[in-house]
Amino acid sequence: MPRQISLAEPAACSLAECLAALGESGFDPADEDSLMHAASWLRRLGNDRAFLGDLLLERLARSHRDAGQESAYGPQVVMLSPPGPVFLRANIWPSRAERCLRASGGESFVYELPHDHNFDFLTLGYFGPGYWSDYWEEDYVALDGWRGEPAGLRYVERSRLHEGRLLHYRAHRDVHSQHPPDALSVSLNVMHASAAQGWLDQYRFDVETGTIAGILNEGSSEAFLRIGVGLGSDEALTLAESFARSHPSDRMRLAAWDAWAGALDAEARDDLWRQAELSGSRMVAMEARARREELEMAFPSRHPSS
Repeated sequence: MPRQISLAEPAACSLAECLAALGESGFDPADEDSLMHAASWLRRLGNDRAFLGDLLLERLARSHRDAGQESAYGPQVVMLSPPGPVFLRANIWPSRAERCLRASGGESFVYELPHDHNFDFLTLGYFGPGYWSDYWEEDYVALDGWRGEPAGLRYVERSRLHEGRLLHYRAHRDVHSQHPPDALSVSLNVMHASAAQGWLDQYRFDVETGTIAGILNEGSSEAFLRIGVGLGSDEALTLAESFARSHPSDRMRLAAWDAWAGALDAEARDDLWRQAELSGSRMVAMEARARREELEMAFPSRHPSS
């Protein structure tokens, strides 16, 4: 489960001071000194019990003048700094009694969705009793990433992010399924981002079967490729064929096979997925097999199993 960090830090700091300290030294989760430095400043920010309420009131007061300028603010996530290699955010966690949760459902707040992360972050319980989590650990490097792959999850415990609790979520190791808090709660995060992050898969899991249920972080490149091929662009189709056979990212290769298949009729699609099964990627091969099974179910007379 996430690493719990115990820091006796009675001092408080402002948001501006916290941002300045993190901006000067950064946040490298692989470096223990950097990790503890960021954790200590998050603790100090959490000791300022008024800053977030004051910030939200200020935003509300001037929203009629600055409409549209705070686009990073949403109903659950409040960005406390611009996105970058290190940034801060606050997360609002409604309880089951909140109207927004009853109206929108738990999926809108990522509740009951077992998942890992492709980035490290620190989180601090800032207000309220805190959301609950069931925690597991995974061995990311042992996974190929196809739907239905046994994930080897190891269950740890259920606990909550209570006020003052400080945790380090470790990329590709800590898995959790969050549940609504007993009352409205808020957490603060120090986030780590890297240029390679977009190519590192983030999984959702089926904990009942102990398998990978899918990938959460499909990127814009995959969508652009599918749209280009779908619009009939010969150049996009040529690019999809090239990516399918040789792109270094298995996720992008699968997206390319999907885009390519979308331009074909059902019978040609089955032939194409046969090629994909022999493409040299375990993840693509297993997904290709699943695509052929789906085609067989949709067109049983045209696609006999073989």
